[in-house]
Amino acid sequence: MDDIVRQAMAKWPNVPDCYGWLGLDERGNWYMRDERVQAAGSFPAAKGSLLRHEKLIEFIHRNYEHDAQGQWYFQNGPQRVYVELQATPWIWRVASVDSVSSHTGLPAQVRSCLVDEQGRLYLETDRGFGLVHTQDIVQASEAVESGRWAPQEVRAQELPARFGYVMSPASAQGRTGSPPAEE
Repeated sequence: MDDIVRQAMAKWPNVPDCYGWLGLDERGNWYMRDERVQAAGSFPAAKGSLLRHEKLIEFIHRNYEHDAQGQWYFQNGPQRVYVELQATPWIWRVASVDSVSSHTGLPAQVRSCLVDEQGRLYLETDRGFGLVHTQDIVQASEAVESGRWAPQEVRAQELPARFGYVMSPASAQGRTGSPPAEE
């Protein structure tokens, strides 16, 4: 977490949390979901605006965490901006069988491999659980074919409970969204 974020949290400790305004898709892309988008439907049916600002994305990546309930958020200064997930909290990039990293750029060590009923490939790592990026299936298949990863079958709907993450913190809190705090 950035030092400036820690300082803001200390200076303004009672800023309300924000729900429904940020989404992470199954390719590791971030989406801003304003009130109009939230009113149009839940994520990912109503995605919102794709974030393209490189520095903002890097800031989100450095301050991406989860709480004790398995709800993932971006610590935006003193405010937690909870993330709506399309698939999983991590999207894994696979450069080779020995080189796996998160959508935020953090390296990870693979512990196990799973495949769901739609053929999507997931990895459990030392950093947590996530979906393999669709562009990296060729590299991941090489790890499977070589016997380094042995996929276990799993039902996609069982994954959040099994790996302790919340797909929609907004829904879990009974909220339809709350605006980000003014700084």
